[in-house]
Amino acid sequence: MSAVRDTVLNNYLQTYQPSISRYDSHKKSDLRNTYNSIVKLNKESPWYLPVTSKDTQAFAVNLKEDARELKNDIAELGGLEEDGLISGKSAYSSDNSVVTALFVGDENNADQYPSFDIEVKSIATAQENEGNYLPADELSLPEATYSFDVSINGMNYEFQFSITEGETNKDVQERLARLMNNSGIGLSAHVEEKNGKTALLIASEATGIPNGREEIFRISDERTSKEKGAVDYFGLGNIAVEPSNAHFILNGEERETNSNHFTVGKTYELMLNGVSEEGKPTTVGLKTNTETVTDNVSKLIGSYNNFLKAVSTYTNSQAKSKQLAGEVRGIGSYYGRLLENVGISIDEDGTLSVDEDKLKASAEESGDLSSTFSALKDFSNSLLRKSNQVALNPMEYVQKTVVAYKNPGHNFVSPYTTSSYSGMMFNFFC
Repeated sequence: MSAVRDTVLNNYLQTYQPSISRYDSHKKSDLRNTYNSIVKLNKESPWYLPVTSKDTQAFAVNLKEDARELKNDIAELGGLEEDGLISGKSAYSSDNSVVTALFVGDENNADQYPSFDIEVKSIATAQENEGNYLPADELSLPEATYSFDVSINGMNYEFQFSITEGETNKDVQERLARLMNNSGIGLSAHVEEKNGKTALLIASEATGIPNGREEIFRISDERTSKEKGAVDYFGLGNIAVEPSNAHFILNGEERETNSNHFTVGKTYELMLNGVSEEGKPTTVGLKTNTETVTDNVSKLIGSYNNFLKAVSTYTNSQAKSKQLAGEVRGIGSYYGRLLENVGISIDEDGTLSVDEDKLKASAEESGDLSSTFSALKDFSNSLLRKSNQVALNPMEYVQKTVVAYKNPGHNFVSPYTTSSYSGMMFNFFC
């Protein structure tokens, strides 16, 4: 069962490519609340015919991902805390092309965190293996079952594949690429084609030089259990780009790390994006309260607009998506009118626009930010409730055929409703 689960999760990550954030980890109490909500939902839900349309299944999964992303955006802006959108602190970087920054420290002691300079000399790179370029429509390796070993993260994995009559180099290379991408061991692969020849390119997801080693992963068939020869023939072990660490100067002190994503003093979460110009460090620090509020408002409106646009893309193919789009527009319309005095307006398609100059002026002139932007908190709470509802049961907005309604007052808990959703991901693996 664990192997099936891993395969399903790998398919989910590669097919839908969700953006994972730190708000996707939960406490036991959060999971308990979600469980109780599912129990209540299942108890009242009627019975439906199973949804078999692949387009509808993809709609439900994507809808849940869009709702989860909206919730994470609100959480990132401090929307889970009382007045977090107003009083929360956020970081700035003087050059986002070199370094992006996120404040993760204690907001109550924000005055103790001074700004600092960072000059990036080099960023951490991944290992890349480039296979041999072989004629795409030919194959010189004999028919047999081959295997090779991949050593990565202190673990060894054996991959097996068979070559049958009529296959070409490109066929086998594409199959090996899928095999590695679905393995979930930290490698990504694709086939590159040049002048009628193809090669398998393999890269590590991790960056930097591992402790005590010069390479992140190693491919060989020296001690494999099946036929040898595939590694040399396809050139799977050819290292084209060696991994390297990031080097930077932080407040005059030279430092090195094997990742481009790290924290400084448990206060700032940094992502290195590029190399600094010689002698031009990037400054990282905390924004003023006015800047934080205006940024948070703009980002919240942007997240609302993105969610509404994502839902609206299905209105022509999924009938009930119009219902959800109408509900989301209703939230924006109601609070948009309440926020007109701070520079927010409603467009014809239901999206919201921000007059940044008026928004900033309202924040600067306000003697009490919490009072001036009180409707903003209510707006974020409404979006949060809607995102939770959609993420909990995206099947609510799927066109379904009712089989039977449960007997009022005598119904019972069943896993039917949520299992019909989760079963979509298991559908082709069980």
